[in-house]
Amino acid sequence: MIPASLAGRTVALPEARELELFAALLERRGARVVRCPMLAIRDAPDPAPVLAWCRALASGQFDAVILLTGEGLRRLLGAIERHEPALRADFLAALARTYKITRGPKPAQVLRQWGLTADLAAAEPTSRGVIDALAGRALTGWRIGVQLYGSEPNRPLIEGLQAAGAAVVTVAPYVYAEGADEQAVRALLAQLRAGQIDAIAFTSSAQLERLVGIAGEEAVRDALRHTLVAAIGPVTAAALRRRGIEPQLTPAAGYFLKPLTAALQRALGRART
Repeated sequence: MIPASLAGRTVALPEARELELFAALLERRGARVVRCPMLAIRDAPDPAPVLAWCRALASGQFDAVILLTGEGLRRLLGAIERHEPALRADFLAALARTYKITRGPKPAQVLRQWGLTADLAAAEPTSRGVIDALAGRALTGWRIGVQLYGSEPNRPLIEGLQAAGAAVVTVAPYVYAEGADEQAVRALLAQLRAGQIDAIAFTSSAQLERLVGIAGEEAVRDALRHTLVAAIGPVTAAALRRRGIEPQLTPAAGYFLKPLTAALQRALGRART
């Protein structure tokens, strides 16, 4: 079957890190893409705590590590290579030995790129999924290193591990900063309200929070009523629902850009003649 075309469709992308990759996937299918990166991702401003966590792993101080994002895992190694390259070999060797738990496919993908595999993958790519994956395990006395999602402290996950008896050491290897300026964000909202955007695809809850921070929750809900709202996975979909926005499209499995693009194509595509 010849795939439907996105010609004549306009899709807004608040994505930052993989913006051009995502845009290219859509543009190859004929879509017009409105780029408005909500956030920029930057290294943690102080590398010292990041390096201290990496040294703890390298010296065998963790019984297990929980890796929440591929971005964070890459930036751990990046911090080592920039500030303490002699630590690299010991870090990777210790990571190979340590019990590795992943939330979602992206940290597992980075591990595979380094020739490593996860020992336990959460069935649902959420913090609750990680807790459920570890349910029933005796964690008393375990020392667990947790790589956070941005600078979000993730108290439900940390408190869940502590309640199970584990000692937890967290690391935040990257932070979010503002991306597009406020004027560009307001211009996007105006296009959404005017019905000029067929779909907007959210790939993180932080993108939504930036929109809300600029325009307010009610204004964002009003603007998004006029377009198809897509979420890359259940975490982002849940964030939208907390703001009173129901995502109409989420890939059934595989929370990556390609499945999200395919879902948009099925939802918006027009048959080729």
